[in-house]
Amino acid sequence: MSTQNALLTILVEKIKNDTLVLPTLPAVALKVRKAADDPDINLQSMGEVIAQDPSLSARMIKISNSAYMGRSVKVSSVSQAVTRIGLRQIKNIATALAMEQLFVSKNELVSEYMKKEWSQTIEVVANAMATLQLYIARTKKRDMSIDTMALTALVHSIGVLPILTEAERHVEVFASPGFLDDAIDKLSHRIGGSIMRDWEFGDEFIVVAERWHDLSYIPEKLSYIDFVRVGAALAGQIDRQKDAILNLAIQRGVVDNINVLLSDEFTEMRAAAKQVFA
Repeated sequence: MSTQNALLTILVEKIKNDTLVLPTLPAVALKVRKAADDPDINLQSMGEVIAQDPSLSARMIKISNSAYMGRSVKVSSVSQAVTRIGLRQIKNIATALAMEQLFVSKNELVSEYMKKEWSQTIEVVANAMATLQLYIARTKKRDMSIDTMALTALVHSIGVLPILTEAERHVEVFASPGFLDDAIDKLSHRIGGSIMRDWEFGDEFIVVAERWHDLSYIPEKLSYIDFVRVGAALAGQIDRQKDAILNLAIQRGVVDNINVLLSDEFTEMRAAAKQVFA
């Protein structure tokens, strides 16, 4: 058995036995999500939770001043930012902004993969958010939200992390580009679903993590996975299926024609979304 096949076997066994070490949500994200689920939480209390983390505080102020909030008057405090964003969206937005903390490694090769994965994920997020914005503007339908869209796109390839962590533990054997690419392609989606369940995320997140790459899975109703697929195709994450994904997007009404994805409006929305995570 080759070295690569050996680790694939180890990973598969760990998945089967529930012994694969899954990443945990950053502590500040856990605090925000717990607070958001409290029926008695108010804006002031939520602001106090977020203010405990300077990095998240700065990013929350940044997003509240972004084009996505559509306000010309700038805010300068966490309490103002929380008020502008609102309790309903805070949970997903704060989680999304904290996610970058997971993509770090001390090993040079693994660190490069982490950086590449995060960078590509942001491309997918920006594309998906901009596509959803165009869809909402065209159809006036608001059953899907930008904050949930951002988070589903951010976690669509979360299953990559345990593979890279495992490689980091056995650098001398497993940290090779050939192995990592193969393992990510074969196992990351299944692992991603496990992470979403472990984090107690909703079904829409589980489905995206497990099935976004699998075009045989087409939900009855338009959903976040449709927009993640477009985002991934435009980001070059799934080149061999790009045409099929874009054709499917037209058939399902995600866009009315492909040219809108080349428009100045799309480009501006995409840039605004990327800026949120810069």
